Parts: sequence; C-alpha cells; structure tokens
Amino acid sequence: MNFKKKKLSNGLTIITVPIPEGLTTTILVLTETGSKYETKNINGISHFLEHLCFKGTKKRSVPQEVSEELDALGASYNAFTGHEYTGYYAKTEPKHFLKALDVVSDIYLNPTFPEKEIEKERGVIIGEIEMYEDNPQRKVGDLFTDVLYGDQPAGWDIAGTRETIRHIKRSQIVSYHGKHYVASATTVIAAGKFNYQEAVSSIQKAFAGISESKKCGKKKVNERQRNPRLKIEKRKTSQTHLILGVRSFGASSKWNDALPVLAVILGGGMSSRLFKKIREEMGAGYYIFAENEPFTDHGYFGISTGVANARTSEAVLAILEEVKKIKDEKVSGKELRKVKNQIIGTMFSSLETSSALAMYYGAMAALGIQLKTPEERAAGIRSVSSDDVQNVARHIFQNNRLNMALIGPAKDTRLIQKSLQM
Repeated sequence: MNFKKKKLSNGLTIITVPIPEGLTTTILVLTETGSKYETKNINGISHFLEHLCFKGTKKRSVPQEVSEELDALGASYNAFTGHEYTGYYAKTEPKHFLKALDVVSDIYLNPTFPEKEIEKERGVIIGEIEMYEDNPQRKVGDLFTDVLYGDQPAGWDIAGTRETIRHIKRSQIVSYHGKHYVASATTVIAAGKFNYQEAVSSIQKAFAGISESKKCGKKKVNERQRNPRLKIEKRKTSQTHLILGVRSFGASSKWNDALPVLAVILGGGMSSRLFKKIREEMGAGYYIFAENEPFTDHGYFGISTGVANARTSEAVLAILEEVKKIKDEKVSGKELRKVKNQIIGTMFSSLETSSALAMYYGAMAALGIQLKTPEERAAGIRSVSSDDVQNVARHIFQNNRLNMALIGPAKDTRLIQKSLQM
C-alpha cells in the first residue's frame, strides 16, 4: 500500500494514501496533544476541547450546523482523544471529499467555544465519566494506568475528573487550543479515492491560516518502580475484572515487532495460551486477552480478564504460571508461525477501509515513528524469532515490575497480594 508524506514549510504534515478503486475517502486531522500534555488542574481539557469543536465555528455559528452538514453528505464522522493525540475525521463518498475537508478543517481551526455550550457540555462529559465508572471492565483500565504511573500525566484519566471538568474555564480552553493546535503538531491524512494534486492543494488551502506558534511539550514519564504494585477498588460485582501487567517500551523501541507476537501467544484469540488455560481448562472466566500499548516515550504490556470472584487468586497464579513458562521455554516454530500468520492476517483484514488506513498511518505519525506500509510491518513481524520472544519476555516480566489493578469484592486482599509474584 503506497503512501506519500509531505511536510510543508509551516511544519504541517500531509499524508496521502490512495485507494484508486476505493468506494470512500477519509479525511483525518490529528494533533499531538492529549491527557499527557495537561497539568493537574486542567486534567480532561483535551477531551473537553474535542467535544466543543463540534459546537460552532466562525463559519458555522449554530452548534447543530456541523453535524447537519456532515449528515447531509452521508458521512461517517467523529472525534477522539487519547493520551498523546486527538483526532477529527469524516469518511464520505469520494465526490464529497472537498466538502468534508472544509468541515473538518473548520472545526479544527476555528471553534468559537460558546460559553453556553461549554456549560451544557460539562454535564455531558461528567455523564461520560460516570458511564465509564459504571462499567468495571472499562474502568479497570484507568485504574491500571494509575497503578503504573500514579499522580503524573501518564497516570491520569483522559476524560479528567468531575472536579476538574467543573472548574475548567473558557479562557483555559481557548489558551490550550492556541498552544497545541498548531502546524508543527498537526498531521492531515487523506485516504481513499482522490486526485493527489487536488487533495494536497486543497489541504494546503484549507489549513493556510493555521497557527505557526511553537508547540508546547509534555513532561517526561517517571518510570521508576522497585516493588510490585496492586490497586483494588472494592465493589459488589458479579465477577472480578483485573489487568495484570508490566512496563514495556516506547513506540520507537527495537522490541516493537516482538511485543505484539508475545501478546498474541499469551492472549490473542481462542487458540492463545491464556484463553485455553483460563477459559477452556479452568472455566474461570469468559474473556482474557493481552496487548502491548506503546507511546512516544514509554509503554506497557497488560493482560486483561474477568473471572469468578472466588477464583481471582487462582486465576492470577495461572496467568503468572504461563508468563513464567514463556520466559523459561522457547516458543516452538509451529506456534510462532501460527501467531505471525494470525497477526499479519488480522492486520491486513482490518485495513480494508479508508478510515482504517488513515488511522494506521496517522497513529505512526502522531507517535513520531517512521511510517511503514502494512507490507513492511508484516516483514518485521515475520522476522521475529523464538529468541526475540523469550528475550523480551525475560526483560519485561520481573517480580519487582509487576502491577495489577482489580475491581471486584476482593474479600481476601492478602491472598491476592501474595499471588502477585512469579
């Protein structure tokens, strides 16, 4: 899958991913900002700002005008906020590309942040926070990053807290937008069916007025850990949800081909070791999966599961037994080939849409790593050896680096604490 990357003199990056026979075109705009760029008193402002960009612009002063115009194009559209980047996108028929670009660039560059809409959106976001809190399978993820990083930006919730959302002022939102929505931090991705010259020229024109101010940075993550960490949120739940994991590596690490392979061996699908152990053999829970999450300057590897309350410690011990096994014994050639095929096949099948391809390339750009085609990414996965898997497992899975977040009744916390060692 070919792509072109063009950096303008003002610092804006344009990535084009053509799909000549495609049925849709996606315009995605990313800025390198998220909860890791925030300070404690404005935690959640990146996400708050993202919501407000849809509430009126200089050109589209009525809040509903943005959504009505995109709906009239038959567009699929939305926005999202993460720890390190925020994105806005619209996917349409190719003939509507220029109109979609006009809308998406407008909400990105020219939001007006009406005071009335800010006040209404506070309640919406607090409701979103409460919705996440009511879902222990979702909430345990926030608890896990808190265990890992504590009271620093990497450990804060993306949505913020009720308290911070209640007190964020319009002036702070305007200032934050001015500091972070700048050319050098912005990547515009066009994926799908389009004319290259027309697309690039139109993007340059649409973003001609973007600020060229210097981008504000973020604090370096404090990675120090000397002992295992456990955080329990006691609730009367029907099952216990937990994430057990360790610190791994940033997005530029040499291990970022081996880590996904390790994750799929342990918890990637119904033939993975942990699925067979926890669900098929023990019958202790319904879901279990493993994943590696890389960021610009750090990363973590987590194993997530939901298990019967009475079998929590037993399940944790079983997970750690499988982790120890992969450290002690090399993966067989047969299993390694199976997992590589699984990763590559899943990747290619997930990139069949223009929106998926836009996000694929956009995420790499936002994380500041070299852009690779899916074919190049597949070659990296194929190059992973059994030694690579064992070496990275030995490096990250150490007793003093273990972390666990848990939501459930947790009647015997001492037993759970004791089980947190290999």
